[in-house]
Formats: sequence, C-alpha cells, structure tokens
Amino acid sequence: MPKTLLVAADVDRSLLERARSDGRFEVVHQPVRTEEELAAIVGPAQVLVTRAYNRVTKRVLDAAPRLELIAQGTSGIDNIDVAAARARGIAIVSLPGANANAVAELVIGLMLAMTRTIPQYTREVAHGTFSRDDCATRHELHYFALGIVGLGQVGMRVSRLAHAFGMTVRAYDPLITDAEFAERGAERVHSLAALLEVSDILTLHVPLTADTRKMIGADEIRALRRGSYLINAARGEILDQEAALAALDANHLAGLALDVFDPEPPDGGFPDDPRLILTPHVGGCSFECKREIGAILFEKIAAHYATR
Repeated sequence: MPKTLLVAADVDRSLLERARSDGRFEVVHQPVRTEEELAAIVGPAQVLVTRAYNRVTKRVLDAAPRLELIAQGTSGIDNIDVAAARARGIAIVSLPGANANAVAELVIGLMLAMTRTIPQYTREVAHGTFSRDDCATRHELHYFALGIVGLGQVGMRVSRLAHAFGMTVRAYDPLITDAEFAERGAERVHSLAALLEVSDILTLHVPLTADTRKMIGADEIRALRRGSYLINAARGEILDQEAALAALDANHLAGLALDVFDPEPPDGGFPDDPRLILTPHVGGCSFECKREIGAILFEKIAAHYATR
C-alpha cells in the first residue's frame, strides 16, 4: 500500500510532481497555516511535509497515529516538538543550509538599505521632495564593522559577501572551530559582549534553542555603539523585539531590520519609521531556493524509504 504523504506547506511543484510519479506515495496537497488546521487533517498521514510556519506540536502528533516521517523544508526545526516525535520513533529530515544564500543576500540588501537610508529617500521622492543635501553624510559599507552572531551556513555566506564590500567582519560562535573561522572569513571574538562592543552592524544567525532564546535583549542592545544597526533574519524569539523597537525610538539604534518576529505573524503596532524595515519572513524565499528545496526534500523522503 502506498504511504500517505501530506504536503501541509507551500512547496515547489517539482516535489509534488516527483512524489505523485512515485508509486510508493499517495500525495495529499493541503497547505495550512495554523496548529488547529494541521491537527484536523494530519490523521491519515504517514509522511508530513512542513515548513517553519507549521507548528508540529504534541497535539498535532497525537492526531497523527500513523506518522512515520516529518520532512521539513527549512534548516531549522524549532517549530517541531522533537522530543515528542522521537518518543514516538518518528524520523525528521530537514535541509540545513539549503536557503543560506537567499538569506545572506537579503541581509546584505538590508545593510545597504539602512546605511544609505533608502527607505527614507524613497518616501521623500514619492512625496515630491528631491533633496540631496545630506547624501554625503551616508557611508559605504566598508566604513562599518560587521558583527555576526552565529557563523553557520548563513553567517558564513554573510561574512564572505561582506568581505566583497571591504567590511571588517567579526563573529561570535562557540560551536565553530578556529580553523572553520579562518575558512569562513571572520575574525573570532570569544564572547558576545566583546562582539557587541566592536560592531557597527549586528546581524543574528543562530538557531532557536533554550540558550539562544532572547539572547539579544535590552542590555545587549545598550552595549552596542550608539548609531548602530541591528538585523534579525534568524528567528524572532532570539531578539527582544520590544527592546529593539524602544532603542530605535530612543535613537540608540540608527536602523532596525526584522525579517522574523515574535510572535509570527506579528500582532502589528509597528511605528511608521523609515529607519525600520520589516519583511514577512522571506529571507529564505527565492525562486532558485524554493526549486532546490523541493528537489532535495523529495530526495531525502525517497532515501528514507529506499530500504524499507
């Protein structure tokens, strides 16, 4: 009998086409967004395809008595109750690094947008103001010292791209060896506090764990130089979002860019401030990335059942 493969997320059609052409699977394509919606449809599934916005809680797992495999189309799996899944013997496959290039490119774009005040100029020109009087007060990226929190696949790519702009790049990551730091193009800083002191732009690239939850709070933001820029394209829970917004309002931060939020989607209430850039968790979303993720994820699903 074919395995029921529930695709509960938006995926590239190549995954659907390949799964439907494989006699081992019966594909059900029903993207959902909420935990309630997922719990309501997951019952017959033996394979569940998810993305970061699908909350695979114990409640969802309890509603899926036949579930054998969760195939996550992102690198992080913090949306999955891993302990509950393992207790049931449910396997989990994910895609570490598959979206790293897309995220890194967005981060560089956010740096340029903030440091050259592109949103401000856009507003001014759109409203009939064509002023270049202060443009020479803006700096090129090589003027800024970049601090990267987490030098994994995304952090590494941000580091390498930043070097192309001539930036000074430092990073904090206790899990990366000295040799890996050298390969990834960043100067090692041995504590988060030390990194904050020497960074003009701070960008966050760590997974969400018990240790990283709220690792950048009000105290850490105050430790940044006045006039610094802060980017979060990792997970919303890593940053104290309210503290960051307060620091922007107090002009301690010169710019704040958020691609991820806590909660997600956010409740709103953001200030109408051109120094604040908000994107709806699209860092890892590009045509090329989505297509590659679809192909690789199906290969992992197929490989899981290759010997079964």
